[in-house]
Amino acid sequence: MSNRVLIVDDDPSFNKMLTAFLIRNGFNIISAFSSRSALDALNKGQFDLVLTDFKLPDMDGLSLITKIKTQKSKLPIILMTSYQDIRTAVKSIQLGAYEFVTKPLNPDELLLLIKKAISSELPSTQKKERKNEDTDFISGTSEEDQELLAHIKLVAPTKMSVLILGESGTGKEYTARLLHKQSKRSSKAFYAIDCGALSKELALSELFGHKKGAFTGALEEKKGVFELANNGTLFLDEVGNLSYEVQVQLLRVLQEKRIRPVGGSEEIPVDVRLISATNEEIKDNDFRLDLYHRLNEFTLKLSPIRNRQGDLERFAKHFVELAASELGSETPTLSDEVLDFIKSYQWPGNLRELRNIMRGAVLLSGGKIVQLRHLPNEVRQQENAPVKPKKDKHAEQDLKRLQEETERELIVRVLKATKYNKSKTAMQLNIDRKTLYRKLKKYAIDH
Repeated sequence: MSNRVLIVDDDPSFNKMLTAFLIRNGFNIISAFSSRSALDALNKGQFDLVLTDFKLPDMDGLSLITKIKTQKSKLPIILMTSYQDIRTAVKSIQLGAYEFVTKPLNPDELLLLIKKAISSELPSTQKKERKNEDTDFISGTSEEDQELLAHIKLVAPTKMSVLILGESGTGKEYTARLLHKQSKRSSKAFYAIDCGALSKELALSELFGHKKGAFTGALEEKKGVFELANNGTLFLDEVGNLSYEVQVQLLRVLQEKRIRPVGGSEEIPVDVRLISATNEEIKDNDFRLDLYHRLNEFTLKLSPIRNRQGDLERFAKHFVELAASELGSETPTLSDEVLDFIKSYQWPGNLRELRNIMRGAVLLSGGKIVQLRHLPNEVRQQENAPVKPKKDKHAEQDLKRLQEETERELIVRVLKATKYNKSKTAMQLNIDRKTLYRKLKKYAIDH
C-alpha cells in the first residue's frame, strides 16, 4: 500500500504540480489549500507525512505545525519556505517539524527527504538512539571545541544534570547523545523530547504517560519518556518553553524520583539522568529558580558556526561526503568561490542549514566540482554574504542603537495591530511569549 501524504499549499498551480510529481513516484496524495482544510483532512483519515507551505491564508505553517503536533505528535511534517524565512524554518524544527525545504524545490532532494522522513520509525518529538545519528554533526578542531569535548568527557561519567546552551542547529542533541555514550548509562536507553513542540496537556502525557480514559482521546494507556528512559538518559530540548504547571510537576519528579501518569493513582519509581537544552539563557523571572538549579548542575555552551571560521571548511566537506554517500554519487570538491562564500555567510541555521545546503549542492553538481551556482540563489543574494569589514566600535554602537529602535517600533506596531493580544503579537513576530515579555520590559513598552 502506497504512503499517504497531505500537501498543504494555497497556490493551485504549485499544489497540482507537486501532487502530480509525488503520484508519479508512488505516493497517495491528498491536497489542501488552507490550514483549516488540512486539519479537517487529518481528522478524517490517516497520513504518513504532511508537506506544508509556510504562508497560508488562514494561519501560517508554524501555527499549523503546533496544532498538528498537539493532536498527532508522531506524524512527520516537512515545512516549505523561502530562504528569506530561514529563521522561521529553523523555528519549525523547534516546534517538532521533521525538516524544512526551501523554494524553489529540488524534486530529487525533496523525494529523498520525504522517503527518509516516512521510513523513520520514531517521531521528531520523541526519539530513541539511532545508529547513524553521529553522522549528522561533527566537532571542530578549534581550542573552543576541544575544550567542549574535554568538559563532556569530564562530566559524562557523573550523575550531574547538564544544561546545554546554543542556537538552533548548533548540535545540542548530538552533544546530549555524546554525554550519554560516555556515561555509565551508555548501555541503557536514551530518549529525546522537544519541549518546544508540546502544549501543557501534551507535555504531561509525553513526560509522565497517561492511563486509558484519562482525557478525551486517551484511548489506550501510554508510557511517558521518564518511564521509557528509566536507568538511562533523558534529553529535554527547549526546556525553557515548559509551562509553569509542568515545571512544578518536573521539579517534584526530580526531587522524589517518582512519576504519576496522568489519570493514575499509583506512583512509579524512576532513575533518569537528565540533560536539558535551550537556545538562550533561562532567566530567573521566566523559570522556577529551584528547577533551574536542579537542571543546571553543569553548563555546556555551543558556539554558532559563524564564530568558528577555522572549522567551517571542515564542516562543509564532512556534509559533502555524507550527501554523496546518501545520493550514491562521487564525492565532489568545493570550488574556491564556494569556500570563500562558506566562510563569509552568517549561517543563521548553523550546522543544520550548512548540511542542507551541501546536500542540495552535491545533488546539483552531479558528483563533480561544487560551484557557486549550485548554492541556492536566495542564500547567495543575502546581504550578509560578503566578508565583513573591520569593526568600528562607534559604528557598531550606532548600529546597535538603530536596531533596537527599529525593533521597538516593530513591537509597538504589531501590538497595536493585534489590540495588545500578547499571543498574537508573539506569533506574528515569530518569537515566544517569554521573549516578547522580556523585550516589553527592555524597551519599557506600556502593555
